[in-house]
Amino acid sequence: MSQQIPGPAELQATTAGLLPETLGLRFTAAAADKIVAELPVTRMICTQPGTLHGGAIMAFADTLGAYGTALNLPEGAGTTTIESKTNFFARGIEGEKVIGECTPLHRGKRTMVWQTRVTRTDGTLVAQITQTQIILAPA
Repeated sequence: MSQQIPGPAELQATTAGLLPETLGLRFTAAAADKIVAELPVTRMICTQPGTLHGGAIMAFADTLGAYGTALNLPEGAGTTTIESKTNFFARGIEGEKVIGECTPLHRGKRTMVWQTRVTRTDGTLVAQITQTQIILAPA
């Protein structure tokens, strides 16, 4: 496992030119046992006027789980998602933002399981995502 956990700004820099940056994801906290980020609900990531697209929610959560796993990997190892389950409860509202808080349910030698709660700023639960990340041996 890494000795020093990068802060939100360091994690943010790694998204340059990638999907998380395109979505507008912004890391706000980073630790080995919790990743927190926010996502502005812009029209470009809505499925219909005023409603955040489910795929954007899933991509948001997948990113958080992958970063959480990466912060807990042994030296030289990699990771990829092997399973993801999403339950939707309420809509993300255009013009607002959603908050993703991702915590580990299991951190093993071969897999890690992370749960992300996506909420509106008023605390309304938008979605809950559970994903499994496989740990890939160093190349």
